[in-house]
Amino acid sequence: MSESDLSPPTPRRRPLNPWLPIALLAIAVAFWQGYDARGRLGDLEAQLKTLQTQDGDALAQLRAANQQLREQFEAVHGQLGAIETRVEGFDSQRDALQVMLQEATRSRDEVALLDVEQAITLASQQLQLAGNVPAALLALQVADGRLARLDRPAHLPLRKALAADLQRLGNLPVVDTVGLGLRLEQLVNGIDRLPLAAHGRPENPSKIATQEKVAATSAPWWQLLAGDVWQELRGLVRIQRFDGAAPELLAADQALILRENLKLRLLNARLALMARDQVTYRDELKVAYGWLEKYYAVDDVAVQAALASLRQAASTTIQAEVPALTASLTALRNLRAGKDKR
Repeated sequence: MSESDLSPPTPRRRPLNPWLPIALLAIAVAFWQGYDARGRLGDLEAQLKTLQTQDGDALAQLRAANQQLREQFEAVHGQLGAIETRVEGFDSQRDALQVMLQEATRSRDEVALLDVEQAITLASQQLQLAGNVPAALLALQVADGRLARLDRPAHLPLRKALAADLQRLGNLPVVDTVGLGLRLEQLVNGIDRLPLAAHGRPENPSKIATQEKVAATSAPWWQLLAGDVWQELRGLVRIQRFDGAAPELLAADQALILRENLKLRLLNARLALMARDQVTYRDELKVAYGWLEKYYAVDDVAVQAALASLRQAASTTIQAEVPALTASLTALRNLRAGKDKR
């Protein structure tokens, strides 16, 4: 055997495993990825911590803002409560003012209706008691003017009734009772100045006295004395000539009674005028006219004027058919009844 046969055999090299480098590369890649992931994780943790810090600050700010908003809300709520309280006070005051306004309006309407009622009642009394158409017209016009100032739809029926009554009264003939009454009063005041026919009237006493004084200035004293005595004696006796029938002779006291009775007749005629008593009015004037013709000097100017005034007064019709204010009074009662129901 040879030496080469006796030497140990040389070990044979195994072939290199092809997966080993891949495994090493995979381990290296995995290690690198782990390292990189760890670094990224650290960055993420840092970012997370930063975000947590920012979130904490933001949360604190949010809580502070929320607290501030809550405080502001509470303040606003308190102010709102105060405003609501004031509004409630204003509402109560408004309601009170409305009630007061309604009461004032109702009171004004009531006062106006009372005035209207008084005016219509006065007009009715003037028509029925005195027959005074002008006074009734004036009272109804006042009532209608008061209703016109109120301008309420509920007053329309009453205004229509007033308009109808005003038209009826306006168509009536107007009697000047005031003028007739003044004329009769003037006659009464002038009775004492009218001359009686029985007493007569001297031609012109003042003229005669003047002529006698002029003639007596050149006479001696004894003639003056005789003239004065003659004047006194002539005043005691008067002779008068009557061409017609002799007038009724009246003593002094009878003349006074005649004048007073004549005044009473005229005053009775005036009262009948105010009462619209046509019969009594004409009867009294007729008697007064007859007395003037019988006992007074009809040729005197004053007596003639008195007779003419009596004739004119007696020819005047003082009694007229005056309508009753039934429509106006009924409308007023209906208006009152409607207000009482409300």
